[in-house]
Amino acid sequence: MKALGTLDELPRDYVAALTDANLVPLWPNLRALLPPKAPRTNTLPAHWSWAAIRPLLLRAGELTPMEKAERRVLVLANPGRGLDNLQASATIYLGVQLVLPGEVAPSHRHTPNAARIVIEGEGAVTVVGGEACAMEPGDLILTPTGQWHEHRHEGQGPMIWLDVLDLPLMVYLDVSYVVDGTPQTARRADYPYVAGGLAPIAHGRRAQGPYPLLRYEWRRTREALEARAARCEPGEAVQVAYVNPETGGDCLNTIAFAALLLRPGEEIGLPRTSAACVFHVIEGAGDATVDATAVAFEQSDTFCAPGLAAVRLANRSSRAPLYLVTADESPLQRKLGVYEER
Repeated sequence: MKALGTLDELPRDYVAALTDANLVPLWPNLRALLPPKAPRTNTLPAHWSWAAIRPLLLRAGELTPMEKAERRVLVLANPGRGLDNLQASATIYLGVQLVLPGEVAPSHRHTPNAARIVIEGEGAVTVVGGEACAMEPGDLILTPTGQWHEHRHEGQGPMIWLDVLDLPLMVYLDVSYVVDGTPQTARRADYPYVAGGLAPIAHGRRAQGPYPLLRYEWRRTREALEARAARCEPGEAVQVAYVNPETGGDCLNTIAFAALLLRPGEEIGLPRTSAACVFHVIEGAGDATVDATAVAFEQSDTFCAPGLAAVRLANRSSRAPLYLVTADESPLQRKLGVYEER
């Protein structure tokens, strides 16, 4: 592909006239917008250590009361995208949130889609649209776009989870905003899905709704992974997807979630896809390579891989399985028709 003309080759008076008219010549910028053969990304392989995060988050609890924070969060920012931009990837935001005993993170709703992966604690609930979702380590809890939600902690000790939102996308589209609410009246789920393939019937009718399942219990996810592992060949990735039980589609509109198991001592390679991916460690420890970057990760760590990266994962233990939950941009890319596997 031949080189194109540059801005420096144009007369200064011509460039000044273009600028005065709010015009920009395309050809000096074309390769930045349309690079040859593969996209360019500012998302770098990045690793956020739980051992570093936890004490800083607890200090935030000492320094900033809930009424001054609304959401007491430390953002996991990708250095390649600029720390001030609060992005883990082009469309994924990550934050680790703390609620202390007796606190309530007040009710609000917002345009970004969100999910929570519980890291630590017990005795808290996330109330979503009036439905009280218990929070236990490893659980995935959805707060889809426009849904009222609040967090209440009536247990002991800190309650901590990882927030995953499509906030950068909503900011880019100029549609990101929040509306404050009032405390919700919490109720148990009206239509709880108790087993895969079995849809509950209440008051003589099937459950229907855009998000019929808001809480994905880790206990059941772990059982599903173990059952899947018994059917997979050694070296084959053992994965299950978090799906909408009514449609079988992705559990959120723009972000896909999956759980991954590595057997003791196992090492696997993942397919190269155009979607950037976030990995959160639920149980165990291991090693990853993301292209040429090595990541030694422990339980509750988080790391990310840019789109089209070559990712290999290894379970460091010879005795215990390794469990991770992943989040990636594939639903949005599929909707746009640009998703690729290479």
